[in-house]
Amino acid sequence: MRIFVDTSAFLAVIDRDDRFHVRAFQVWERQLSAGAALITTNYVVLETTALIQNRLGWSAVSLLHNDVLPAVRQVWIQPDVHRRAVAALLAARRRDVSLVDYTSFELMRQTGIYTVFTFDRHFAGQGFEVLPGPDTPT
Repeated sequence: MRIFVDTSAFLAVIDRDDRFHVRAFQVWERQLSAGAALITTNYVVLETTALIQNRLGWSAVSLLHNDVLPAVRQVWIQPDVHRRAVAALLAARRRDVSLVDYTSFELMRQTGIYTVFTFDRHFAGQGFEVLPGPDTPT
C-alpha cells in the first residue's frame, strides 16, 4: 500500500507534546511494520523542516532528517504539478489551504495515491482516505 505522509503527521510523530503524538506514532509504527510505501514531497519536507526548526529546535530537525525521513520516499515536485497547484490555489481563493497542500493533492491524484497519513482535514475534503481515521483507537 502507498501512503502519502503530510507535514501534520511528521510533526505529530516527532513532537511528544503534540496532541496527536500517541495516535501518530501508532500509525507510523504500524505502517512501517506492514511494509507500506511511505511517500512525501520535497515541498512537505521543506515545510516540515521549517515548522520543526521553529517549534522544536535543531535536535528535532536532526531527528526528522536522520531517523524519520530515511523511511520515506521523497518525490520532487515537477513544474507541471506546481503550475496546476498554483492554478488550484488561485481558483479556490481560500486562506486556510496552502500551496504545499495543493501540490500534495495534485501529486497524489497524478500518481494514484488515495491514502494519506495526516491530521489536516483538507485532505478528507479533497476525497482522500485519511489515516488515522476517526475511529483509530488511541
